[in-house]
Amino acid sequence: MKITPSWSSVMICVVAILATSSPLLAQTATVAAPGRYADINGMKMYYEVHGTGEPLLLLHWYDGTGAASWGPFVKDLSFKYKLIIPDMRGHGRTINPADAFSFSQCADDVVQLLDHLRIGRCRAMGASLGGMTLLQIATRQPERISSMVLIGSGHYLPEQARREMRRETKALYFDNPKHWAEMETLHPGGKEQIQKLARLFSAIADDYADLNFTPPYLGTIQARTLIMHGDRDQYFPVDIPVEIYKSIPDSALWIVPKGGHLPHMNMPNEFVQRTLQFMDAEDHRPGDDTRRRTQP
Repeated sequence: MKITPSWSSVMICVVAILATSSPLLAQTATVAAPGRYADINGMKMYYEVHGTGEPLLLLHWYDGTGAASWGPFVKDLSFKYKLIIPDMRGHGRTINPADAFSFSQCADDVVQLLDHLRIGRCRAMGASLGGMTLLQIATRQPERISSMVLIGSGHYLPEQARREMRRETKALYFDNPKHWAEMETLHPGGKEQIQKLARLFSAIADDYADLNFTPPYLGTIQARTLIMHGDRDQYFPVDIPVEIYKSIPDSALWIVPKGGHLPHMNMPNEFVQRTLQFMDAEDHRPGDDTRRRTQP
């Protein structure tokens, strides 16, 4: 599973987790916001803040950035929420000082950023890498996330994902000059930063310990959760989001027909409408003290 989408598949989906001719990426380029840095776990973590109101954390896919992943949605989401959009470890303007990368470390970084911002509890959305990072946070600190949206995410890496990740490491980073050029527009560290992302991406495919949640462990999650998944995701077959849905007590499942790894990018209006409705919904019916599933 390339934790971000392959750029070729993204373009096929008119999306162009992870092309300069794409109207959506063109839109992200027009989104301007004062960037900020926080000293987090031995690095300077870049993040942007948009809007006011209740905090909504937005986490990007692997080899993407906060702006590239969430730029198309900033205007609509910031109308109601205060958006916290970081570049995660090694991505964009956040340099990874270590020669390692893990979902667990990303979760530590994000929690520290929330602490830095004095945010004790928030809503959240995560795409691919971002979604797996949210699973780490929501299981470790169940009280931290009130509601979340997981897009193209899994609770473990199946062999299908690992094969695709190994294939894409070479096919995208080293045999595809166009993809490399696209990466240079996102990652100011240039060749060294991109090569490191590629090397660590390949290492994730061989790591069997970092992401490995059992259904009982997922059952400890308290956040109301919407799982959005394309039925043609090349990394995670549909049985994986179904198992997440069955395991998280207060969850809803949205399977997108003919959807790829990041289906929200191909249906931005419907995505915003449904996710806002989900987050705005009451956790409980009046007088009902039992947890219930909420349909998107």
